[in-house]
Amino acid sequence: MKPFVSYASCALAGILVHGAAIAQSVPLSAAVEAAWRRSVHAKTVEGQVGLAGAQQVAADKLWAAPPSVELSYRSDKLMDNNGRTESEAGIAWPLLLPGQRGARQAAAAAERSAAEAALAAAKLKVAGEVREAAWAVIGRESEAAIAAENKKGLEVLAADVERRVKAGDLARADSLAARAEVLAASAAAAEARQRLDVARAQWKTLTGLEQVPDPAEPVAASRDAHPELEAAVLAARSAASRFESVRSSRSDPPELIVRYRSETAASGFPAEKSVGLAIRIPLGTDDRNLPREKAALAEVEVARAEEERQRMRLAAEGANARSTVSLAEEQVAAESARSQLLRERAGLIEKSFRAGDTPLPELLRANAAAAQADAALAGQRAALGLARARLNQINGLLP
Repeated sequence: MKPFVSYASCALAGILVHGAAIAQSVPLSAAVEAAWRRSVHAKTVEGQVGLAGAQQVAADKLWAAPPSVELSYRSDKLMDNNGRTESEAGIAWPLLLPGQRGARQAAAAAERSAAEAALAAAKLKVAGEVREAAWAVIGRESEAAIAAENKKGLEVLAADVERRVKAGDLARADSLAARAEVLAASAAAAEARQRLDVARAQWKTLTGLEQVPDPAEPVAASRDAHPELEAAVLAARSAASRFESVRSSRSDPPELIVRYRSETAASGFPAEKSVGLAIRIPLGTDDRNLPREKAALAEVEVARAEEERQRMRLAAEGANARSTVSLAEEQVAAESARSQLLRERAGLIEKSFRAGDTPLPELLRANAAAAQADAALAGQRAALGLARARLNQINGLLP
């Protein structure tokens, strides 16, 4: 006796496994690194870290600003031409005010910490984009595989119906109906492949990689400090340090000036040489200080408001992500049971159809319902994987 083989074999057997060759290609963490290297935002935050490091070096200097050199020369050659000359060279050294160097160093160190935290937060954001793109490909692969499997089963069914029509067991209308279903399934499979191609193209644009690693992740505990929250906290501290630095610089730095002068009264007279000292003290007035202090204080208030916003956002999104994972797990269990029941029902109706006890339209409806359930289950499993990835993302974890 010839063994029974279903026209629409279960498409889920090899779906969502995602292929051993692909899963072994690169780990998800390597894909994140690849996307990070291609990210324009990465270049920006890396530049900010470099700038903060340079500001630290500048804050450690013993002068308030780079020294400057003065050079001057006088002669009466174009006037009386008595041989009178005067030349002078000097150096102006900007001096640090009391407490100014410490305030600048604190501000520079806070800026460096904030820049490094922003770098970590930016990398986590890229990881989130990679997670989303990877699961988009997985979902489209599942959809395309099920559509192709459904098309294959309907092609087998249409061929069998055609054979039975020729044998006189079925009407010509059944053959036309079966062929119409094949055409509909072919169109659905083509659309699924097109959506898969789009998802893969987006993946390649993001990471530069052809293959997609297995993005499945176990849910892990959250970090003590989320990178985005830590970045907001350190940005607020940096703003406060800059405000203190502005307050410690109530005026432009005073300058100590050392001058050397060589003067000749007339031709044949010996040169008279002298050294002079001078100090220039700028006056700090409100028209200089008040706008700077107000601007620095506004930065502090904005940074603290952003810190509080991030704290509240992460708490709300964390609770929502945990709820989404729980709901997705329940939906996968329900869809799995539904898919199994509808696939079993389609198998029974198919046996009945082969025995001549069930009309073709009933079998087509049963197969369509089973295929839809398979697609729903595959989509729900992908949604569960993405929900777990998003929970890890909101917990501040890199793959």
